[in-house]
Amino acid sequence: MSTVQRGSGWSIRLVFFLYRLFGYGFVYYLMYPVTFFYVLVASNVKVALREYYATIGKPFTAWVYFHHLRHFALCMCDRFISRVAFEEYVFDIDEEAEVLDQVMQEGCVLLLSHFGGWAAAGNCFSEFKISIVMQEALLGEIKKIEKELPCPNPNLTIIDLSKGSMFASMEAVSVLLRGEVLAMMADRATQAQYCEQIDFFGKKANFNKNPFYFAQKTQKPLVAIAFVYQGPQHYKVRFRKIAFDGEAYNAPLQEYGKFLEEIVQKNPEQWFNFYHFWKEEK
Repeated sequence: MSTVQRGSGWSIRLVFFLYRLFGYGFVYYLMYPVTFFYVLVASNVKVALREYYATIGKPFTAWVYFHHLRHFALCMCDRFISRVAFEEYVFDIDEEAEVLDQVMQEGCVLLLSHFGGWAAAGNCFSEFKISIVMQEALLGEIKKIEKELPCPNPNLTIIDLSKGSMFASMEAVSVLLRGEVLAMMADRATQAQYCEQIDFFGKKANFNKNPFYFAQKTQKPLVAIAFVYQGPQHYKVRFRKIAFDGEAYNAPLQEYGKFLEEIVQKNPEQWFNFYHFWKEEK
């Protein structure tokens, strides 16, 4: 379930140089020609997106394709620029922000997805201790650049899946038992044994059952969350508390799937799973 990676370390460094020289506005408009270049060369992504838009019942045109890739480019820029200028970013939390605060204070599992500005939002809740379980698919040079950048949120920790599933599982459980926040990608599992099929836009699709397992074992609440791109350096935070009764994962997973469906229907150009999502092996 991978796609050919695009981009390079030198291009990220160039974007940083231009940002510091000319400001964010220049980078924002620079993404138009950059996106046009990738429209021409990322043919595998186009095939996957054509299937994606057909499945969700939306038209797929050349402009839609360009618009989708441009959103991805902007969110990737924000992933890096927000590390050095987080104070320039706005994250609007919807009406029930106090509910989210209460749940996070007690410790919970945040259900992330490859949607919108999730990577730039790691510092949105700087008052809470948050550990994100993830396995980076970035090219080595790009990953090196990110590690060199300062992290404005001292309470943010990465649990690296490349160190082994046993290590990650022990760290994840420890985080929840300490009453902290554990964030995991629920829309993609890294290994087949962690997949659970649910109905998603009328078809069966594999989702990650691991975050639901950790919530069940530690009796911590589940919260689906999405960071919706609104405009330059501006995101809206949408969330929903997921009910979890008993030991079966399918019902809460299906509820999460409905949440993601609603978000994707309203903002189809912001879901960045650039592979054949509904055609993975069971």
